[in-house]
Amino acid sequence: MASEEKRIADELSFPIMLSERVRAAVDEAESYKLECSEVGKHVDRISQMLRTLVRLATPTASLYERPIRRVVAEVSKNLERAITLVRKCKHQSVLRRVVKIVSAADFRKLFGLLESSVGDMKWLLSIFDSDSGGGGGIVSLPPIASNDPIISWVWSSIASIQMGQLPDRIDAANQLASLAQDNDRNKKIIVEEDGIPPFLKLLKESSSPEAQIAAATALCNLANEQERVRAIVNEVGVPIIVQVLGDSPIRVQIKAASLVARMAEHDPVAQDDFARENVIRPLVTLLSFETFVDDSKLHSGKQSIHSIVQINKEMGINSLGDSNTNRPYKNSLSNSHSYSHSESSRAGNHRRERENEKPEFKLLQKISCAEALWMLSRGSVANSRRVTETKGLLCLAKLVEKEVGELQFNCLMTITEITAAAESNSDLRRAAFKTNSHAAKAVVDQLLRLITEVDSPTLQIPAIRSTGSLARTFPARETRVIGPLVNQLGNRDLDVATEAAISLGKFACPDNFLHVEHSKTIIEFKGVPPLLKLLRGNEQSLLRGIILLCYLALHASNNDALDQARVLTALEGVDRTVIMQHPELKELVPKAVYHLNLYHAGGHSQRLSYVP
Repeated sequence: MASEEKRIADELSFPIMLSERVRAAVDEAESYKLECSEVGKHVDRISQMLRTLVRLATPTASLYERPIRRVVAEVSKNLERAITLVRKCKHQSVLRRVVKIVSAADFRKLFGLLESSVGDMKWLLSIFDSDSGGGGGIVSLPPIASNDPIISWVWSSIASIQMGQLPDRIDAANQLASLAQDNDRNKKIIVEEDGIPPFLKLLKESSSPEAQIAAATALCNLANEQERVRAIVNEVGVPIIVQVLGDSPIRVQIKAASLVARMAEHDPVAQDDFARENVIRPLVTLLSFETFVDDSKLHSGKQSIHSIVQINKEMGINSLGDSNTNRPYKNSLSNSHSYSHSESSRAGNHRRERENEKPEFKLLQKISCAEALWMLSRGSVANSRRVTETKGLLCLAKLVEKEVGELQFNCLMTITEITAAAESNSDLRRAAFKTNSHAAKAVVDQLLRLITEVDSPTLQIPAIRSTGSLARTFPARETRVIGPLVNQLGNRDLDVATEAAISLGKFACPDNFLHVEHSKTIIEFKGVPPLLKLLRGNEQSLLRGIILLCYLALHASNNDALDQARVLTALEGVDRTVIMQHPELKELVPKAVYHLNLYHAGGHSQRLSYVP
């Protein structure tokens, strides 16, 4: 701390020295003495305020330096201008007086600059005045921020968080959270003006859940872009957030988990850092709380509309303005929470408190934890493995079974990310989804239930995608998986049908060791007719339909169902333009036509040739 004080003292000593030089130049002036005297009065006021600032700033335990450095730099420039002008009024030769002309207009301009410096110094001193609560009551606008008033608001609010009393710190954090919610420019200013360290410091205020929620909300509003998330990471924010998540009241945990989700969503470095801090284990623990009890006790996801509205009123919930269109269930419930002053005093055992919490808060907590696991698992084999190494996979399956709405969707999307990771990594696939695994069976059961029983593309598409990602884990006898996928080929929603074709393609593709057996099963379940109808859809459904038809033709060419459905005719009728636009079809279609010609008489293709 001594080195910081010395730096600020050095920063302030320079303009103080300049003010003394101006005073000396004023005393030596021989022309424009009245104007020079007025300059001296302005400079004396500035000098006095600079010395007061030194006395206030140097003993401050946690000094917010940004406005000091900006204001002092501007004051120093104006003092240098004053020295230059006043020194021209000193007695010199006739020639130098001709060359260096001084006018009254020069002094008027200098007076304006010095008055601005006086105003800036007054405002700066008000930040460090303890009677003002560390800037909490500042309403004036310093001249330095006249072109950008947001700067002064950010400076005073950050100073309050950094140096004020706890109530002022909370109010200032809420003000900045609201300001950051308005637009990305405000977010950028807050980060550039060193707002993140005070937020993290406030987040550690374990004695005040209200302070922690205010800090977490502000950080969450900032963390919607990789550069700003990286700034939080660089300030060693990840360990603080993980600590708060593991040892806080439920309302704080809701915001901490949302912050984990937001940061992991936008920055892979944050995603990895959270995993290294072992955040997945407390998230799974919170998510599994009351999950494995009797069904009669599971009511957290089925609250009435009235109770949800009531809890929103109690918490003062505001939307964070999340623009992620891939979250159809995203609502204000899992967004911003304001903690009531009457509830700000919390002590004792958090677990016991949680058991006594309202079901709505428990639901919000699980929603935010599930979202955090989703974002941590997304595109990360290592994090997906960490989830499966806990009881996370079974917990996710249970919640998909018992819950509805946003919690069910977030759990399903987490499963989708884990299965995608398993598809790309054989070690994870063998470890987490072996045939005798109770958790893996529970996951598959729920995926099939969503595919067959739920008429919702929002849930069916990720369930179908997850099933396709696991295609290489199913033995040939596991035909119960293929049947529901085949049925979805005829779904009236074209996106669902297309996703079913993609997943079945993973069963029938050559990379799957059991591709021949699976291809025959798809045909046995009468998958060819709806697949041919899929060719009449959009470009994506046409592409995926052709690919799956080709796989079936290659691996089950002698099946009469292909001949009866006139698959050969369909493949020969594929527009050559489509084939040219998709390189994967250039060899696949002619090869499939060749195989069909071998087994079914009467087919002689002149359009597409293939030489084995």
